Amino acid sequence: MVRVNKPNPASVRATFESVAHRYDLANHVLSGGIDFIWRKKLVEWALKGNCSQVLDLATGSGDVAFALRKALPSDAIITGIDFCAPMLEQARIKREKSGLSKDANKFIAGDCLDLHFDDNQFDLLTISFGLRNLEDRELGFKEAYRVLKPNGRLIVLEFSQPYSWFRPFYYFYLLAVLPWMARLITGDHNAYLYLGTSISAFPNRSKLAEEFTAVGFSEVVYCPMTFSIVSLHMGTKKD
Repeated sequence: MVRVNKPNPASVRATFESVAHRYDLANHVLSGGIDFIWRKKLVEWALKGNCSQVLDLATGSGDVAFALRKALPSDAIITGIDFCAPMLEQARIKREKSGLSKDANKFIAGDCLDLHFDDNQFDLLTISFGLRNLEDRELGFKEAYRVLKPNGRLIVLEFSQPYSWFRPFYYFYLLAVLPWMARLITGDHNAYLYLGTSISAFPNRSKLAEEFTAVGFSEVVYCPMTFSIVSLHMGTKKD
């Protein structure tokens, strides 16, 4: 796999630490609220298979974990991991405000490149807007594959490359408008400059599907959304 401009873990952590207190608000405003629709589609895909044991990678403030909690049976075990402590704290605050128990949605510190879980442990892994922040995507895919049970699935919700006709408008917003709007919301301009550069360097839909296949996932499918500025990908572990 060819990777360009590998993210630096310390820089990525510092970026999210700086915006954790207003991360959710920024996401909702800067996406125009469409992020709710993207997560809804992820949950729809999740419900197509077994979800008894779920691991949400790079869970951040827990939005995907909470969306899954609402949709899945009460006995489903959902664990979210992240390497940014302030983001995990936001997830725990939201859990407390929602009246959920600690066992209903577990949020623990963890590294997507070194998962401290047994082989063949989870039915479903999800990662939402975190894959592009991994220093080594191939290793991240391999770790995801390792901890999935046979017939387990990995669902990725991530920014993608927009349709060619929409690209000039999108990148003008992404690189020129969004950082200044983000500064008004979060007080941090540089964090969202990183967002733009990380998206521009990320593979398109078909290339990311090839990365799924390269580590052993089968039945790989993807679905572009909102002019393909984001895409859902899903692969299944068959051994």
